[in-house]
Amino acid sequence: MSPTPMPLAVRVIRAEHDALAAMLRTLPLLLAAQRRAGTPPDFGALRAMLFYVDEFPERLHHKKESKLLFPKLRALAPELRDTLDDLEVDHAQGERAIRELQHSLLAWEQMGAARRDKFEQQLGVYSARYLRHMKREETEILPLAARVFRPNDWAELDEAFGSHQDPLAPRAGQPVDEAYAPLRQRILAALPEPFGWGPPLDQAGG
Repeated sequence: MSPTPMPLAVRVIRAEHDALAAMLRTLPLLLAAQRRAGTPPDFGALRAMLFYVDEFPERLHHKKESKLLFPKLRALAPELRDTLDDLEVDHAQGERAIRELQHSLLAWEQMGAARRDKFEQQLGVYSARYLRHMKREETEILPLAARVFRPNDWAELDEAFGSHQDPLAPRAGQPVDEAYAPLRQRILAALPEPFGWGPPLDQAGG
């Protein structure tokens, strides 16, 4: 008997997690490489990355989890109540945190190097929290969903999560939305290999 195919919603969630995690882990390394090389940061690329986080993970990905995935789990797996409460708090705090991070980046760009440390500290906190959040979803939420959801539950989730195309996690055979293609190119060109199209980290910035 062939294994049951993974629901589209799960594939989308994991692919989007992987893309965001790669960017969040790579960005501090890129900034550190630029600091060592004494080269100025690419503020345009940094703004593009934070815009992407705000536009897709925060506004689309989280919204669909909070409105569809989590309520279904609350109904079918009440033992997850505390975990889901924690994750909902993360979603609410994430929207405020990304705005604060965008403000700190603007302050660094406009006010100079004296504001760099604050941005990098905030980025570190934001990234650590987000990575922890995604790990909890993948280790505590999705496995239980796989056990308790019925085909009609997955059909609704598949339709919802399949209705958008994350530019950093495009699905096979589906092109990136033309409106977001420049954003994808801007981000990947700035990130070093193997995640992006730029130079390796030891060559980033010169």
